[in-house]
Amino acid sequence: MANLMDTIAAVATPPGVGGIGIIRVSGARTEAIARAILGSLPEPKTATYRSFRNKTGQKIDSGLALYFPAPTSFTGEAVLEIHGHGGPLVQSLMLDAILELDVRRALPGEFSQRAFLNGKLDLVQAEAIADLISAGTTQAARAALRSLSGAFSKAIDTLAEQLTRLRMHVEAAIDFPEEEVDFLSDELLLKRLKECDEAFSLLQKQAQQGCVLRDGFQVIIIGKPNVGKSSLLNHLSGQDTAIVTDVAGTTRDILREQIDIDGLGVELVDTAGLRDNPDRVEAEGIRRAHQALQTADAVLFVQDITDLESQLIVEDLPDDVPIIRVQNKLDLCETRPNVDQNIVQTSVMTGEGISELRQHIRKIAGYENQGEGAFTARRRHLNALERAALHFSSGSKALDEGLAGELLAEELRLSQQALGEITGAFSSDDLLGRIFSEFCIGK
Repeated sequence: MANLMDTIAAVATPPGVGGIGIIRVSGARTEAIARAILGSLPEPKTATYRSFRNKTGQKIDSGLALYFPAPTSFTGEAVLEIHGHGGPLVQSLMLDAILELDVRRALPGEFSQRAFLNGKLDLVQAEAIADLISAGTTQAARAALRSLSGAFSKAIDTLAEQLTRLRMHVEAAIDFPEEEVDFLSDELLLKRLKECDEAFSLLQKQAQQGCVLRDGFQVIIIGKPNVGKSSLLNHLSGQDTAIVTDVAGTTRDILREQIDIDGLGVELVDTAGLRDNPDRVEAEGIRRAHQALQTADAVLFVQDITDLESQLIVEDLPDDVPIIRVQNKLDLCETRPNVDQNIVQTSVMTGEGISELRQHIRKIAGYENQGEGAFTARRRHLNALERAALHFSSGSKALDEGLAGELLAEELRLSQQALGEITGAFSSDDLLGRIFSEFCIGK
């Protein structure tokens, strides 16, 4: 972890040419930096037009300056924001002028890290900043904003409080065994155990939804040549991404397109048609198709509905990847064959079945649009929740089998600790370093 005693600075706007470029400074020397660059300290929380100069007094740029005294800032430290022109050169000159004043260049995510360490944000809220920046759909952005506002953290804290009440009940029974009332078998304890179990189930379901919403869902399209894979990609995405011809083997490489299904970001991956005896270029495309299957969340196995007898056997298909069978070219079929619920019949020419296919993908992803109630979550959150639920379940089982109060109390403590890892109540420096290193510089 970086030295918190340093004053740090970084460009907080994306690289490139723009109308405005923002440089952010945070730390103990912020007031001295403001006086050196601006000539005097601006009025707190008020945008002030100023000239920006280096330590020799040479003017570099002019624009707005914003000063936030500690602790009423994003990081909890004194913060200065300089809003100048967005040219890469002028931003570089301005940042260099600041760095010459005993200031260190900020590491990726260091401003958010300081906000967390200074108690301005918990770990879930800090991660939500990165999620909001990288959100690929409107629903994902709204969910990240809910996490940033504390919705996920509040749910975690509420469950942790329920565990605390349980621990108090159990530990009181352990500390006062001479009491006539058996605290470990009364209805209140059993009621609280049931409430916690239901809360774990609900929160795990919500977090799973949030993880799918954040990470998106990757669907690989496979099938023989000329079954309509590329046409299906174009129709689902609404873009002419893939070249479509009646020549077998037109697609030689991996093609990717992002689509939005009710707020769920889905990456469609079109692959080379799988067949025997391809030429060298097509063979490389087929190799890449098999490689892409290893990271797929789901597979669209496309068939020509007029040639279902010709089956395709795909090797190296991961056992745990769901397969959606798509019977395409429905417009060429005089008699529609009977199908089960795992098969979708489509026609990219007429659009028939496409809406059904989109909903099938959503169902396979396990995604439900929760509207304003959704929040984003990460894999580490799911892992911590799973461990917390497992400890809770182990404690409940120990109580059922032998009224083992000591075991229940210990498992509840471990469950609470696992929940604390989510919000940062219990976090190692290594974990924090990994999390914030994924952030962009200036955040």
